[in-house]
Amino acid sequence: MSKQIVLTAGQKATSINRDKSIYGSFVEIGAGQEVARQFFRVGSASKTIAKTMSAYDRDFSDAIYGKEDDGRYVCKSRLNKMLNQEYDLLEERLNRKDHKETRYFVFADTVTTINYKKTNKGHGWIGLRFQLDPKKKPNDFLIHVRLKDQEARLQQETIGVIGTNLMYGCYNESDPKLILTQLFDNLSRDNFEIDMVEVLGPDFEDIDNRLLSLTLVKERMTNAVIFTPEGKNKYPSDVLFEKNILTLRGSFRPVTKVNIDMLTEGLKRFKENKKVDENNIQLLFEITLSNLMSDGELDERDFLDRADILCSLGYTVMISNYKKYYKLCEYLSRYTNARLGFIIGVDNLIEMFEEKYYRNLNGGIMEAFGIMLTRDIKIYLYPYKSDTTKELLNSKNIPIHPRAKSIYTYLFNNKRIEDLDYNSELLNIYSREVLKRIKACESGTWEEMVPKGVAKIIKHKSLFGMSCKI
Repeated sequence: MSKQIVLTAGQKATSINRDKSIYGSFVEIGAGQEVARQFFRVGSASKTIAKTMSAYDRDFSDAIYGKEDDGRYVCKSRLNKMLNQEYDLLEERLNRKDHKETRYFVFADTVTTINYKKTNKGHGWIGLRFQLDPKKKPNDFLIHVRLKDQEARLQQETIGVIGTNLMYGCYNESDPKLILTQLFDNLSRDNFEIDMVEVLGPDFEDIDNRLLSLTLVKERMTNAVIFTPEGKNKYPSDVLFEKNILTLRGSFRPVTKVNIDMLTEGLKRFKENKKVDENNIQLLFEITLSNLMSDGELDERDFLDRADILCSLGYTVMISNYKKYYKLCEYLSRYTNARLGFIIGVDNLIEMFEEKYYRNLNGGIMEAFGIMLTRDIKIYLYPYKSDTTKELLNSKNIPIHPRAKSIYTYLFNNKRIEDLDYNSELLNIYSREVLKRIKACESGTWEEMVPKGVAKIIKHKSLFGMSCKI
């Protein structure tokens, strides 16, 4: 099988310039006119580019697009204002009767690159509003990127290639997943990551943006994505910035009353903490990518089933590549210095103290827990009742391996680990058993094991492989 040829940024820009049906504007803030430059350099741009602009000065930018309520410039709302205004200008200034076959576009980005002292992180919002059919409304393809190059010049060049790839992909591919993967053409994961994507418009009506978020994690374009109870993809910083974050990890296949009891008791204890602002708490239901895999394959329908239920209950959901809690801790600490809380079951805590999971670290398990100890974190432990021995395990009798016992004792004695209260009537509920009964259509045997309203949703939508009518 022949290897697919990857066009250079210059070749892609040339292809766009030679298509006389594509015409529009480039407006860029912060990193210079790096994308427009790609199209000017290759020539034949006069019939492609209506206008380029770099509203670099903040006062001038505000005069054109208006001030943001929070005073930011590198944000989604600013990107949307740029797209709205510039696309309206295209339609206003061009007589459609003279451009019946022309497909309008506006490319926009608002970016901050790394500074000289390297005290900030480069990132930006990039968007394309474009028509595939001149008779139809335009589409939007929006992304947020985190720039990893260690020089501003390199980050600027990266933006130029990303933008060119986006332009070419949107006009040559119909599948947003392919457009996403092609954004890395002539670049690598070492140059940037994409941690938010959103597509809108008539040509994307059948696209579920949550599945695009899942693609970002699956293809290692980023390590975590977040979406809201409304099912909307969100930029992580908009959800997590300076929050007291309380996280519950699980498979939630399906969510059970045990999960809700864990959250209820964990939240109650979290609020009692003096370092936690009750009005500043962000709850996260986290699902790791490995928890979404079945026989090595990712079941998108199964993912949406779980997401639909959690969103219907009003929860914010995170999908991550972080099997190990210390990596999750590092990630959340990227956005906040406030106290964090992890609600963890006994079986998961036992796994945390197994040395084999830290062989990739030079410092092994000591390095992993060193990372966690430098963050302001509390572990809230929910007991586990064995379905075989019926023994109740908590912080007092949890079977930690002797080699790691001293680390556990240190955490426990310093009140980093606290037992949660629990509803003893729920400890015999196991999600795997609930799932088994759902698939077997055992009506009346599992409905009371899931939160109110969940059984109705599962039955109505035939979720989790339910193949019968109940």
